[in-house]
Amino acid sequence: MHCLIDDEIARARAEGCAHEENLPFVLGSGAARRAVLLVHGFSGSPWEMRPLGTYLAGRGFLVYGLRLPGHGTSPEDLAGRTMEEWLEVVRDGLARLRTTGYRVAGVGQSTGALLLLMAALETTPAALVLLSPFLQVRHRLAPAAGLLRYVRSYQHTAVTPQNLPFYYARRPVEGMHQINRLTRRLRPRLPQLQSPTLVVSAQGDQTVLVPSAMKLFQLLGSPHKEYHLFGPEAPHVLTTPDNPRQGETLTLTASFLAAAHPRHPSPIF
Repeated sequence: MHCLIDDEIARARAEGCAHEENLPFVLGSGAARRAVLLVHGFSGSPWEMRPLGTYLAGRGFLVYGLRLPGHGTSPEDLAGRTMEEWLEVVRDGLARLRTTGYRVAGVGQSTGALLLLMAALETTPAALVLLSPFLQVRHRLAPAAGLLRYVRSYQHTAVTPQNLPFYYARRPVEGMHQINRLTRRLRPRLPQLQSPTLVVSAQGDQTVLVPSAMKLFQLLGSPHKEYHLFGPEAPHVLTTPDNPRQGETLTLTASFLAAAHPRHPSPIF
């Protein structure tokens, strides 16, 4: 199954992705004939989705953790990327997994969740899990990123030393502009979404406005949708050891996928 993404790994290396844990990955045998696409967040890398990938692979899922263009390389690389480039990789990831004949679901963290929703408008996945999704970020100047990008190229953010290999401490303002474009395009189309969907947020999120996640949840057209809110102890990124509720995040995700994304004895095309 690893040959599924050999070209994506080669492309990541060619674009300057040097750290092994920032490369896209495939995990699991797919013994349960179920596949899941994992999409990391803005300025992060596939590393943040690997704990979830390992957990799901151990439960019979075939897992593909993709790498969004401009991530795992350099802030300068990310500054030149667009939401269309990110979205194309997500579409491609879903298409690659569909070639296995397995039922395909998706899990996205933050901006990755929004990209999954956009892709799901074109092909309805078996299930979606949205971790810390949003319609508005917390920074008060974020709505003005379209103008600010011409006078300020980067925003500095705190990243712990152990996480510096996996996240950018300098985030391009152009990237925030691309996220604004994404949310503007996605919001009016949320009622069209039909996949069973779990939304997970945290009161301790200092990156996005949590009430906007509830608004996103309310706008979803999915006949089957669930919302789970962690307390102030949980941060924005829910999949890594920095989250004291990481274990619950993994089990919530796996349980929802197992219920909404059941086993099948033969491939589903």
